[in-house]
Amino acid sequence: MSLLHVVLVLIVVGFLLWLINRFIPMAGSIKSILNIVVIIVVVLWLLNIFGIFNYFPGIHLGR
Repeated sequence: MSLLHVVLVLIVVGFLLWLINRFIPMAGSIKSILNIVVIIVVVLWLLNIFGIFNYFPGIHLGR
């Protein structure tokens, strides 16, 4: 996966999270939990992409 694709995915995920936080009414605690879960998943995905954290060898996104 090229660096351009990684940056594009990060922009899309950030934009979707912003849309959810801005326009979908939820309790503050649920928004916090959602934000934390998304951040953890993105960090684990990035670590896996760059080979630092190879805990998910069977999960491949893209080619």
